[in-house]
Amino acid sequence: MALDKLELPGGEMSGLVAKAVEYMVDAGQRSVLFLDIMRQRGDQYRQHVAQTAPHVLSYAAELVIDGRKLEEPVNYALVRIIPPKGVEIDLNRRPFVVVDPRAGHGPGIGGFKADSEIGVAMKAGHPCYFIGFLPEPMPGQTIERIARAEAIFIEKVIERHPNADGKPCVIGNCQAGWAVMILASLRPELFGPLIIAGAPLAYWAGVHGKYPMRYSGGLLGGSWLTALTSDLGAGKFDGAWLVQNFEGQNPANTLWSKQYNVYSKVDTEADRYLEFERWWGGHVNLNAEEIQFIVDELFIGNNLAAGRVKMSDGTAVDLRNIRSPIVVFCSEGDNITPPQQALHWILDLYADVDEIRAYGQTIVYTVHETVGHLGIFVSGGVARKEHAEFSSNIDLIDVLPPGLYEATFEARGSDTLHDELAVGQWVMRCEARTLDDIRAMGGNSPEDERRFETAKRVSEMNLEAYRKYMQPWVKSMVTPQVAELMRNWHPLRLQYEMLSSENPLMKPVEDAAEKAREDRKPVASDNPFLAFQERVSKQIVGALDQWRDSQEALSEAMFLAIYGSPALQAAVGVDPQSTPSRRREMDPKHRALLQARISELKSKIGTGGLREAGIRALLYVGSARGMVDERSLEAMRRLRQADESARLTLAEFKMLVREQFFMLLLDREAALAAIPKLLPDNLDQRRKAFAAVQQVLSASAEISGEVSRRLKEVAGLFGLDDDQDHAVPFDPEARAS
Repeated sequence: MALDKLELPGGEMSGLVAKAVEYMVDAGQRSVLFLDIMRQRGDQYRQHVAQTAPHVLSYAAELVIDGRKLEEPVNYALVRIIPPKGVEIDLNRRPFVVVDPRAGHGPGIGGFKADSEIGVAMKAGHPCYFIGFLPEPMPGQTIERIARAEAIFIEKVIERHPNADGKPCVIGNCQAGWAVMILASLRPELFGPLIIAGAPLAYWAGVHGKYPMRYSGGLLGGSWLTALTSDLGAGKFDGAWLVQNFEGQNPANTLWSKQYNVYSKVDTEADRYLEFERWWGGHVNLNAEEIQFIVDELFIGNNLAAGRVKMSDGTAVDLRNIRSPIVVFCSEGDNITPPQQALHWILDLYADVDEIRAYGQTIVYTVHETVGHLGIFVSGGVARKEHAEFSSNIDLIDVLPPGLYEATFEARGSDTLHDELAVGQWVMRCEARTLDDIRAMGGNSPEDERRFETAKRVSEMNLEAYRKYMQPWVKSMVTPQVAELMRNWHPLRLQYEMLSSENPLMKPVEDAAEKAREDRKPVASDNPFLAFQERVSKQIVGALDQWRDSQEALSEAMFLAIYGSPALQAAVGVDPQSTPSRRREMDPKHRALLQARISELKSKIGTGGLREAGIRALLYVGSARGMVDERSLEAMRRLRQADESARLTLAEFKMLVREQFFMLLLDREAALAAIPKLLPDNLDQRRKAFAAVQQVLSASAEISGEVSRRLKEVAGLFGLDDDQDHAVPFDPEARAS
């Protein structure tokens, strides 16, 4: 009996030793394989930067315009994406143009995967184009010059698709988002719907306790450091510094999680990791004038929404000039461009939704719950859902009446009403919102606005002092050779170079990795030492997250205290008792044009025919729901197929919808009272038109409540009060003229 008791612990001990040996063998092999992946990453980096036009597009492309050959040369280019085998493109559909962000990384992120912005647009049948860039800027290149070049690119796309059913849909990711918005305000006639993903349009906006990146400019004393960095680069700003700023926002991922994920899954993660690192490590340069504009006008100045950005000819950038629908995509999980920075420009420009309508603007936004900044335009899950739905339903967005909407998505299933009218796995609807819905996300107090205004003025003073006293001396010290040496010795570049095959110490790693793959012995998933490894990793991540949180809290406290000082505010000309407001009043010229347009629309309320009456009736009844569903538009599209000779183009239909919408908005009673005058005497025609209205309404939801009451009211206006045959259930195969 005593012997049995002694043998049991020994058996357990031998089992534990065996598991320890198993884990150590696996850990040793994983370590070697991990180092070899780092070697491959270094070699890949060297090959990538040696290319003349490095990119990470996963599609073949045809060069259309080389921006270096323009009259005002830029390092940008327009290419046509060649659809892969099996993808059918409809040349009559509006083209999509993806503009890549130039924020320190190389081009191609919008077409990084098959499930990407480009990929989902092509699957929806749209021709696709891509505006990318080369690593080195052209001499004298500025943000304004780039905008003019991109206008030429979009003009070329329009020229290549004369029969398209709409102007190009342009997607601007991150930095490209605000660049596209600037261009669309200057050349509104070039654009169809704009999709702006993760773009900081109101950089000061945020909430306390989150998003400390907006404090960086103030804590560094302003943009003088940007000028110094550009001078140390001999007139060029190294994009690696921007990438380092991004990495600093999540030290746990930068210093541990990203690498640990590869180490712990070394047999399966190599390809995915190397694919991403090819883009992440492709640093590019910006001219000093470009980065100074970005920092002064956007990041520290926050001048875009305020209308204080001006072109060289004195033209002010006014985002209210944009006439195309604007789709803003942001995420609660994005600490680089949080929802407040993506959406608060709307609060700066408009007093209420009626003012949005007065400018004829349609703004649609959607807020993802968790995805991070890069995931907005990299994540395959996001592309398959949000981007796929936007691409498939871009016509729905284009014909939405002016106003503010939130795009929501409902999983499509067997119980989805008329699911044959939906495209993809989700049903998209646009629900009417007010500015209070955006305010509810949180934002700055008047005290915060004074702090940021103070930081802006301190930045201007410091920059002026640097340019006067230090810049001449720095420029005289830095030669192009010194600047190149400093770029090559940047820490982010060294981490690739030092572990590449150029390092003779990495040659044994390559040989050892080959042997490890041949004799690979993965540890069992239930090994206790593997579980201990995971616990240690989580503790490291937790410690780094705590350190980040403490640093962010300290940064915020310092910014609030320094720039909240009444003495400092008064010293730089900010009234410590003021209540700043960035909202811009309507221009008198626009107000006069608006009044003339209102008078014109009121005079046309009694004009038109059956088509105008049907659209007016549909808008009146449908507005009771406060949302527009993709199934309704598809039902309308099918109903319009019947009479080819009477069909409107998308632009004509959009204009018709907008005019009838504004007539209802201006004088609902008069607009409704005029409907009988617009109808033909033929009862069959009226009955058919009413049935079409009913079918569109029933496509997305059952007709009940206020919708039912309004529909009965319209039936009376159509002279169908006593007609029992006008109630027609939805039939997707039905046709109506």
